[in-house]
Amino acid sequence: MKLPMPRLTLLVFAFAVLMNCGNIVLAQSETNPETVFSTPAKYLVIVDGENGEILFEKNARIAMPPASMTKIMTASVVFERIKSGALSMDTEFTVSTNAWRKGGAKSGSSTMFLKPKEKVSVRNLLHGVIIQSGNDACIVLAEGISGSEDAFADLMNEKAKALGLKSAHFVNSTGWPAEGHVISAYDLAKLALNTIKNYPEYYDIYGQKSFTWNGIKQPNRNPLIMAGVSGVDGMKTGHTKISKYGFIGSAKIDGKRRLFVVNGLESKAQRRSESMRIMRSAFGEFKVYHLYKNGDKVGSAPVFMGKTETVSLVTKKDVNLGMHKSQRGKLTAEVNYLGPIPAPIEAGAQIASLNISVAGKVIKTIPLYAEEAAARKSIFGRALASLVRKIRGQ
Repeated sequence: MKLPMPRLTLLVFAFAVLMNCGNIVLAQSETNPETVFSTPAKYLVIVDGENGEILFEKNARIAMPPASMTKIMTASVVFERIKSGALSMDTEFTVSTNAWRKGGAKSGSSTMFLKPKEKVSVRNLLHGVIIQSGNDACIVLAEGISGSEDAFADLMNEKAKALGLKSAHFVNSTGWPAEGHVISAYDLAKLALNTIKNYPEYYDIYGQKSFTWNGIKQPNRNPLIMAGVSGVDGMKTGHTKISKYGFIGSAKIDGKRRLFVVNGLESKAQRRSESMRIMRSAFGEFKVYHLYKNGDKVGSAPVFMGKTETVSLVTKKDVNLGMHKSQRGKLTAEVNYLGPIPAPIEAGAQIASLNISVAGKVIKTIPLYAEEAAARKSIFGRALASLVRKIRGQ
C-alpha cells in the first residue's frame, strides 16, 4: 500500500543566527510592499553590479516606453558587430536624407548635427549616439548595418531575445515614441550590465564629458557625470512626453558597482536631483548579503524505505539577498519537500526547495538537491519496515 506523502516544512534558520547581525527584512520589492525607500519616479530598479542582485524595485517588471535609453541597445548591437570582426570602428557610413530629416538639426530632436551625404566613421557615430544622444547617428548606423531602421530593429529584438529580455520589443533605433516600443526597467538594467561586462573596451565612451562634431560641442547628457559625482562612468538619459524623464546610471566605487534605472520623472531638474539621491543611497543604504555558496549544505530530508534515514540537501548556486540596511525584521528560510522522500534517490536530484520569506511572504525559492545517493532497502528490509510501521500504527 502506497503511503501518503504529506508536505513537510523544515525551518532551517533564522537569519539573525546565521548572519549574527540581527533580524533583517528584504528591501521593498513587488512581493514586499513595505516602504523602505520612496521615490517620485514611476519606475525604478537598483541593482548590484557584481551579481545582478536586485536591491530595490518599483514597477520594475512593467514594460514602459524607454525613450533614448533605447540607445544602449543600439550601441550594444554595434559593439557586438565590431567585436566579432564584422564591422570596424573605422568603417564609414554615408548620412542619408532620411537620417538627416528624421534625426538631424531640423528634426527638433536630439541630434549629432550630421549633414546629408557626409561620410562618418562608426567610431564617431557611436560617440554621437552615446554622448550626444543623436537620433541621426542612430539611423545612419541602422541603415549602414541593416539597410533600414526596420531591419536593424529586428537585430535589436534578436539580441534582446538572446539576452532573455522578456519585456523588450524595439521598433526603431532611437527610442522615438512608437506603438509597441517598450522594455522594463529591470530588463534595461540587465542590458546595461551586459554592456559593461561584455564590452569594456567600448564602455568608456559613456563616461566622456563631451563630443564635438561639425564644430558643435555638446556635453554628455548624463547629469551625474556633469555634476562630477564620484565613481560615475555611465550611462544614458531618455525623455519624451510619453515616457517623461528617465536615466540609467552606473558607478563604481572601491571596486563595487551599483546601477539603477529610473523613469517617469516630471522634469530634467527632478531627474538630476533624484538620480543623485538614488546613486548615493545605492551605495550607502543597500547591501548584498551572501547566504549560501554553491554546494553548501542547507539541511537534510528523511528518506522513505532507504538504506539511509536521511539525505543531505545542497544548493547548486550562490544564494544572495539584496536589502535595505535600515530594515530590521524577521527573515526566515524553510526547506520544503514531499516526504519522507521515497528511495531510491540519485545524487544531484532535485528533491526539495528553500523558501526565503519576509513577514510570512516568500520572496525567493531556491531548488535544493540531494548531495548523495540513497539506495532502496532490500525486499526483506522493506517488508520489515512495513511490519514495524503497522505495529506502531503508522
